[in-house]
Amino acid sequence: MQIRWMFRVVAALFVVLALAACSKEQKSGSDNAPLKVGASPVPHADILRFVQDNLAAKEGLKLEIVEFTDYVQPNIALNDHQIDANFFQHVPYMVDFGKQRGIAMSAVAKVHIEPLGIYSKKVKALGDAPKGSIIAIPNDATNAGRALRLLANNGLLTLKDGAGVSATVQDITTNPKEFQIKELEAAQLPRSLDDVSLAVINGNYAIQVGLKPAHDALALEKGENNPYANVLSVLKGNEGDVRVQKLAKLLTSPEVKEFINKKYDGAVIAAF
Repeated sequence: MQIRWMFRVVAALFVVLALAACSKEQKSGSDNAPLKVGASPVPHADILRFVQDNLAAKEGLKLEIVEFTDYVQPNIALNDHQIDANFFQHVPYMVDFGKQRGIAMSAVAKVHIEPLGIYSKKVKALGDAPKGSIIAIPNDATNAGRALRLLANNGLLTLKDGAGVSATVQDITTNPKEFQIKELEAAQLPRSLDDVSLAVINGNYAIQVGLKPAHDALALEKGENNPYANVLSVLKGNEGDVRVQKLAKLLTSPEVKEFINKKYDGAVIAAF
């Protein structure tokens, strides 16, 4: 009986040790697995490719870049574990999206700012926009508020005191020229330029269609104290992933800052 009991104890101990070894091996394997990151094509995927081609190998980081052309699917894919992280959004958008969809996300690193700009194919100055004309802005909550603030800061309308990042058209208090505010999906805004007097366009979408924000925008957001820095995001609880920490370090490196400054000529501004 005693010998049989000892055999059982030894066998149980062997199983525990085997499971522990397996667990350790899986953890090590996950650290060495490619980090799958969802990103908007420009400038996010461009920046990630620079990291992939020039910096990642030295850190032992393998990157897999998955491109998305809208602002919804990267967070859905993150929540569904189709990707490990994403790089396309600023914190106000991330927080608002998370509340709307029940997704808990964390920002790991601030990387860059894409100044929002006011563009036109029909007028050469903001003051030339005719009375009653249409101004197109993004339709997602945080970028809509951001766009309205930019319009207000340039004297096209005024907003209710205290209206912040969540400002809506209902917060407009004066609109001297009776502009019609048309909300469109952000990716569609560059195409709207043929049909509207003014369009407030996100920096990444402006760049994709060949616009140069620093030169083509009639008005441009300032980079100083800008709360809309684009961030590397993960699901809450995954901030400590070794691969994510390596990428965060590389995305905020002097080499990436130099790449951003040279490539985008003020259309994208490093936030570190």
